[in-house]
Amino acid sequence: MMSIGDRINEFIGKTRYVVSRIFVHLEGEEVAPFLGILNQNARRAVDADGEMDTMGECLVNICEGLLQYEFYWKSASNEGDVFWNEGDAGDYVTELFTDSAQRYLSQPDLEDDEENDGLSLPVTDNIIVMITVAFEGEVPEIETDLAQRDSLKDGLKALISLHYKQRYRAIAIHFSPARLGEQLNSEQILINFSELIPL
Repeated sequence: MMSIGDRINEFIGKTRYVVSRIFVHLEGEEVAPFLGILNQNARRAVDADGEMDTMGECLVNICEGLLQYEFYWKSASNEGDVFWNEGDAGDYVTELFTDSAQRYLSQPDLEDDEENDGLSLPVTDNIIVMITVAFEGEVPEIETDLAQRDSLKDGLKALISLHYKQRYRAIAIHFSPARLGEQLNSEQILINFSELIPL
């Protein structure tokens, strides 16, 4: 529900910006292949140098992958804020981006090295995906508590829809562990991702 200040800003024609970060934790012996999808899209996003259309396509691929891996969802959380000033929204995006990038094991493998023998590397049972977005307008499916299975599904579908409506102003995707062979255990998740809520 909009506050009086929000209504006044809307009335005088100010643009409403939403900045949101969503965490999704997947757990299970079969989640490791999802790292391939994440790294493939991370490399593509880096190659595109932040070009928004390509970033949106990468986000769509990752959200579709998350929806396909729903069986393995273990926990989730989200945070965000609404801004009427683009600079303030940009500052908050930078803050969330920096935090996500500094999270445990969140630096992706950007080398397209297919010579790695995946069979010789340990396989992780846990993956945490961190999606940070800024968009224009109002999307109730994202601006709500996403630590429930049905609301998380609706939120991911809304993220996909926003790309096709061309409403994104910023997109950043981080994940942990980010490299094949790195492992994330339950204790490391508790220490480094304490905001996660079991689904």
